[in-house]
Amino acid sequence: MSPAASRDGGFDSASAGRPLMARLDPRTRVVLALAFSLTVVAVEHLAALVLALAAALVLAVLARLPWAATLRRMLALEGFMLVVLALLPFTVPGRMVAEPLGFAVSAEGLTQAAAIALRANAVAVALLALLGSMELVSLGRALGRLGAPERLVHLFLFTVRYVAVLDGEYRRLRLAMRARAFRPAAGPHCWRSVGYLFGMLMVRSLERAERIDAAMRCRGFTGRFHSLEDEAADRPGILDWGFGAASTAALALVAGLGLS
Repeated sequence: MSPAASRDGGFDSASAGRPLMARLDPRTRVVLALAFSLTVVAVEHLAALVLALAAALVLAVLARLPWAATLRRMLALEGFMLVVLALLPFTVPGRMVAEPLGFAVSAEGLTQAAAIALRANAVAVALLALLGSMELVSLGRALGRLGAPERLVHLFLFTVRYVAVLDGEYRRLRLAMRARAFRPAAGPHCWRSVGYLFGMLMVRSLERAERIDAAMRCRGFTGRFHSLEDEAADRPGILDWGFGAASTAALALVAGLGLS
């Protein structure tokens, strides 16, 4: 059974254990991620942002995100925003609600800090559920089929493919430095060695890029990646349209509540 037939209501053993999010067309997930982010950024009311965060958590459940890894990523985000959120109640002018240690805390500052925290967490969780659980190659292909610039798509796909290759090259260079008894320390010798390390990494990256370009030209590359799948038959199915309609209704509710 083809992927399109499975999304049109078919049910096979391959999709039996897959989460709902994985059975959606990648283009549907990209469009929903963009619509969700724009809607959440546009609304201001705390009630609408709480509803958006609840919707993002529902998406995370549907995507079956690993909660431990997701919480670690969210804690990294919270640590980045902590200083800004802690300073807003003391720096935004408005009606004073408290005065700890002689510093005035404004209600407007607390509201703004809560709005930023809710907005950032809602968008982050939704993007992890919609895009973070998707293979990067599928994401690049979906962007190309949605009309993104081909050069941008090619750059994205090449980055996904060769970032691991460059990381392996970097690890080999570091291993060679350790084999020669190099130990990081503050001093001109260490800085010079690190400069040589990154210089060699850039040289080897350029050499590999030239070999890849020559290999692609030998294989008749004309500026477009061709897929072996039947793109004409691979259209969004009933599941995509139903999930898109439900998501649109939820986003309309968030926008109506936040812009009213």
